[in-house]
Amino acid sequence: MRPQISVIIPVYNDARNLRLCLDGLRGSLEAPLECIVVDDGSTDNSAEVARESGAKVLSTGGRKGPAVARNIGAQAAIGDVLLFIDADVCVGPDTVQRVRTEFDRDPTLDALMGSYDSSPAVSAFISEYRNLLHHHTHQSSPGKASTFWAGCGGIRKSVFLEFGGFDEMYQAPAIEDIELGYRMAQANRNVILFPDIQVKHLKRWTLHNMLRTDFFYRALPWSELSLRWGQTPDSLSLKISQRISVVLVFLVTLMAAYLTVIWHVYFLVPLFATFFILLSGYWVEGWAHNSVMVWAIMGGVLFTIAGISLWFHMRGIAPLLAVAAFALFIRHRYAFSTEKRRKWTGVWVGGYSLLAALLVWIYFPWKPMVFLLFLLLLALIALNQQFYVFLAAKQGKFFALAAIPFHLLYFFSSGVAFLIEFARYQALRIFGFSRRRGGVAMKKPVPKDAAQ
Repeated sequence: MRPQISVIIPVYNDARNLRLCLDGLRGSLEAPLECIVVDDGSTDNSAEVARESGAKVLSTGGRKGPAVARNIGAQAAIGDVLLFIDADVCVGPDTVQRVRTEFDRDPTLDALMGSYDSSPAVSAFISEYRNLLHHHTHQSSPGKASTFWAGCGGIRKSVFLEFGGFDEMYQAPAIEDIELGYRMAQANRNVILFPDIQVKHLKRWTLHNMLRTDFFYRALPWSELSLRWGQTPDSLSLKISQRISVVLVFLVTLMAAYLTVIWHVYFLVPLFATFFILLSGYWVEGWAHNSVMVWAIMGGVLFTIAGISLWFHMRGIAPLLAVAAFALFIRHRYAFSTEKRRKWTGVWVGGYSLLAALLVWIYFPWKPMVFLLFLLLLALIALNQQFYVFLAAKQGKFFALAAIPFHLLYFFSSGVAFLIEFARYQALRIFGFSRRRGGVAMKKPVPKDAAQ
């Protein structure tokens, strides 16, 4: 008999996306056996939306986190395969069918996970960048996995119960799914990433919640988890290339700071000015609803760059900034109205870039350490070129350029988080403390070969 699928969705104050999520499930080619929505103390009408859609609604009895919510749903499920999806995710018509088919085809399959698709629901720069980063990461690591993803992840109920479910120590949306994946990997369980099982992410990312999530709810707990388990799997966001990128970002940052203080590398001012002018349309779009804020940000940056340039006797940059500001205004007002205007906008941008490059050449201090800095930057970009080429093919070259600083910031924050957790871990070892696991009573992972 084919496996029966129980879909489990934790939700907290996300009624709008939950409605779309449940609509997507109703459009499945093969309906799941049941859909369980676990309300995690919502104060909006999420529970009512779930009931109206015909889902079975359970409650955590208060705000306790998605780990608790998913565990409650799993205990109540009657299907032999649990398909966890997030409330801000829309499955495709064939998602449930594909999950059932894979578990039916391979009796040794313990768990599987999919990926976000390459067309995020929210067409804003930060949201597109963040979701495409996740998509590319999963698409680049098909096959055997050493982790698990509850955004769209299926697991046999017997295996889930054997491992005690998600660790309820994580009371906020964090890495409870990754931690479960670590335990399954330690026990040599068969977890497979199928990159062609794709879902659409509905979340609207902002710079603030992206930085907060990546640092506090991903990098910090994931670093702690890796140190506690004593391993760092070469997969997904922890590939060797990603770890090397973190080291390179730290080296570049330290060298840039040293050169700025010691040798006054103000030649970088026109380079950064060019970068900001060309890409500001992406970076300030988060405040698109507030034109005063947009112009305040742009004006502040331009004023700062002009002030620094005059202070350090680089007066040639000031008129260039004025031209750039005018070009930026023209670009946003008229660039895409006609083919002719699009062509002349390209001429403006190209001419400005050439002038800025000339200024960089003029002010460039020809010193070995500066060359080394640029070589490290080039190495960093080359190491991640597949991602940047993917972004350029998907959203255009300017989008890919605009994403680079955020990608480097991602590496930097990940490195800082690891250093913090490493220092904490060493302190706990020295002073004889241990970090107690919370939540569900975890069974000792059983190697699959031994279980058989």
